[in-house]
This record gives sequence, C-alpha cells and structure tokens, in this order.
Amino acid sequence: MKFTAQQIAGILEGDIVGNADVEVSKLSKIEEGTEGSLTFLANPKYTSYIYSTKASITIVNKSFKPENELKTTLIKVEDAYKSFSKLLEYYNLIKLNKYGLEQPSHFSDTSNYGENLYLGAFSYVGDHVKIGNNVKIFPGTYIGDNVVVGDNTIIFSGAKIYSETVIGNFCVINSGVIIGADGFGFAPDEHGEYAKVPQIGNVILEDFVDVGANTTIDRATLGSTIIRRGVKLDNQIQIAHNVEIGRNTVIAAQTGIAGSSKIGENCLIGGQVGIAGHITIGNNVKIQAQSGIARNVKDHEVLQGSPALAYGDYNKAYVHFRNLTKIVKDINELEKKIHGNS
Repeated sequence: MKFTAQQIAGILEGDIVGNADVEVSKLSKIEEGTEGSLTFLANPKYTSYIYSTKASITIVNKSFKPENELKTTLIKVEDAYKSFSKLLEYYNLIKLNKYGLEQPSHFSDTSNYGENLYLGAFSYVGDHVKIGNNVKIFPGTYIGDNVVVGDNTIIFSGAKIYSETVIGNFCVINSGVIIGADGFGFAPDEHGEYAKVPQIGNVILEDFVDVGANTTIDRATLGSTIIRRGVKLDNQIQIAHNVEIGRNTVIAAQTGIAGSSKIGENCLIGGQVGIAGHITIGNNVKIQAQSGIARNVKDHEVLQGSPALAYGDYNKAYVHFRNLTKIVKDINELEKKIHGNS
C-alpha cells in the first residue's frame, strides 16, 4: 500500500517541505533509506544522514533547520519520534486488518463472538467461549472451553489459551504463549513419590496486557493467577500458579516467578531474574538483571545480585569482590607477620 506525503502529513498533523505528492510504501532507518521509503530524524547524532538519505520522506521536528540541500521531502511535526511511533501503530492496524472465519477451523456452536472477528485457519475455539468485538485470532491458535476474550485483543499464531482463562480488552498475546496450563503442584507421599495436586483455578489478564512469545502463565490451584492492567511481559517468562502482578509492571525475558508471589505496581524487572514463591514485592521496585529475590521487598527498593542486595550496597561489595584475591593475599601476609613476631 502506498501513501503520499500529503496523506501522512494529514495523519500526523504535520507541515510538508518538498513534494506533497511523493509516495512511499515501506519504512526504513535514515542511514539505510531507499527511494519509496519513509524514515524519521529524532536523535541529533543522525543529523548528517538526512543530507545523504535516499528515503523519499523524512519526519523531523519543527525546530529542524537544514544547513545543506536536501533530496528528501520533510514532514515537520512537534515530536518526530512520537509521530513515527504513531505511524507505526497506524501501519500495524492496516497490516492486521483481517476479518472473517477462515477454513478449515472449528468454532463451537455454543460459543459466540462480536463484530469484525478474524479467526485464522486451523484454529480451534471450544465450547461456551465469549469473544468480543474486533478480535484477531491468527492461524493455528487453540482456545479452550469457557474462555473470555475482550474487545480489540490480538492473539497471534500458535498461542494456546486453556479453559476458563479470562483475557481483557486491548491485549496482545504473541506466538507460542501458553496461558492456563496446570501449575507445578505436587505433594509427596510416605513413599517419597509425588502425587499431582489438581489445579482448578484460572488465569485473568486485565486490559492492555502484552504477553511476549513463548511466555507461560499457569492457572491457579484455587482462585486466579492475575496479571493486572497495563502489564508488559517479554518473551520466555515463566509465571507460576497464583502469582499476582500489579498494574503497569514491566518484566524482561527469561524471568521466573514462583507460585503465590505478589508483585506490586509500576515495577521494572530485568532479564533472568528469579523470584521465590510466597513473597511480596512492593510498588515501584527496580530489580537488576540476573538477580535472585528470596525475601519480601518494600516499595521503591532497587536491588541487584543473588541473593539480591540493595543496589548501592551491591556495587560497594562488588568493588571488594573484584579485589578479593589481593585482599586474601594481604591477610595471609599479615598473619605470617603476626605469628612470626609472637
């Protein structure tokens, strides 16, 4: 699909400097721009590229004043980065603009859906499922019985949504995600063998939750595993049964959260963090990558290490750790001197 500079300027409420009729059909980095592509300049470090880019249209801040001749048409806006992001969202809406039930697919007669549903081929929708308006379900997706999916949610290919799961409005579930599998519940008997504890709860995702590829969220033993509004989960995260994650918390890849732990609102959790079970993490907490959390954490703490320490304490201790060999050598020499003089 092609767009003119005039059309793009209309979407972004920007001003055109150059050819208003020039057309673009793809996006590019400014340093890799080609004819027919659209790019943007927001970081001053890349300013030099605007004079050599072959991109047909470049979005710039209104404050930008060229010092040399330009070959690219400019669209001037208040904030080039935000405007380009807005354009990406618009592009995605067009790209994902699919409707109808493709065949072969299965949609139970006991289930229902709202307006503008897209159900991709080889997908399965079980009994008593309720799907809202403008939902996109891409090919090869499984949705179990009694699932609820809110309006404007997108479920990408290969996701598996187990029974009783509740997904809110404007959620994004990426490929390979598994929501509602059994939690890791086993009880040892007198012979040292493990019997499975039935997991009869569910998973609830509130509105505006994003779940990255191959992330797994286990159903609760009883009650619900709950992912609150606005939570953003990266790829390959494990969330165990009965976990609760507070609003607008962001978690990076390969983090594992053990059962029944509670994470507060507006937390930032780095990659490969391990969080033990049955603990509580407060609001506005920051946890650095590869940290191990085995205790309750108060609001606003910043942690690093395994087991995690306060961020400042960790950095001070790490200075000594790097010099540990020298410190041990010095101690040994002091002991020799002491014993030699005794």
